[in-house]
Amino acid sequence: MHIVAVVAFDGVIGFDLATPLEVFGRARRLDGRPAYDVRVCADRDQIDAGAFTLRAPWSLDALSAAHTVVVPGVADPGAAVPPQVLDALRAAAARGARVASICVGAFSLAAAGLLDGRRATTHWAAAAALARRYPAVNVDPDVLYVDEGDVLTSAGAAAGLDLCLHMVRCDHGAAVAAETARLSVMPLERAGGQAQFIAHEPPTADGSSLQPLLEWMAENAARDLSLGDMAARAAVSSRTLIRRFREQTGTTPMQWLTRCRVRRAQQLLETSDVPVEQVGIRAGFAAATTFRERFKEIVGVSPWAYRRAFQSSRPRSPASARAVDTSRAISTAAGARDHG
Repeated sequence: MHIVAVVAFDGVIGFDLATPLEVFGRARRLDGRPAYDVRVCADRDQIDAGAFTLRAPWSLDALSAAHTVVVPGVADPGAAVPPQVLDALRAAAARGARVASICVGAFSLAAAGLLDGRRATTHWAAAAALARRYPAVNVDPDVLYVDEGDVLTSAGAAAGLDLCLHMVRCDHGAAVAAETARLSVMPLERAGGQAQFIAHEPPTADGSSLQPLLEWMAENAARDLSLGDMAARAAVSSRTLIRRFREQTGTTPMQWLTRCRVRRAQQLLETSDVPVEQVGIRAGFAAATTFRERFKEIVGVSPWAYRRAFQSSRPRSPASARAVDTSRAISTAAGARDHG
């Protein structure tokens, strides 16, 4: 049977530890037999997991028989990984075991040298730190998981579920993975990447000469602002404005304005029943197609998908429900014309 060893050491995050236990532990072959033998392995008798202590039934020696080794994240990803854990991970990878990480567990794989020259991901909030600390790793902060064959990494928390289900599908096919996903109350695949979970605030320039202009742009983002309008407001030439934006925000005036509008659209999609096309207009986009394109480019999913995922649950008024239904009908009719 396929043995999955989940490694625990001090600071392990309970959610990350439980994810592979639940997914692989629930997986059943088509004939009903368990698909995996799941083992929790630790480097010592008692593990400090923050809110609780853990006694693992297996030592690190069990990694020598594992087909898959999963490394959960720890509360402080910058803390040193126990040398014996690093040695066990290197040995498992050297003999051909599949090695995977959940969330900031990628730091442990990187510390073992298993991500050098490879593409990898981790929680979006820790991606920059991973890239700085391990420059030999090609960090992709936008995806839910990365499969490099023998080494796999996932983004934050729930993305560990995506990765584990992906491995089940690779091992036993889509039917087994789909049933495992249903038992976990998870879709087998989720649309988009990590970008949809980030609040896309435009870059700031606190204390700089641009700050008054940025505040004015944010307040007037719904207007049809041109580069000339912004330059006139700042009392500089368009060329000077572009140069100052690059120096102080790392982007251009129009790109900054677009991110400001996308962030406003996110807020409207999360908190209101305004039809999606109207959300784009209220956020400052002149055309619905432009709004959809820019939103998906920055956030990673469509405005419709974002609303489904992040809108707070509350009853709609009959009027707003009719408005949404009308908007959907118009959108559907427009799509039919475009493809007719």
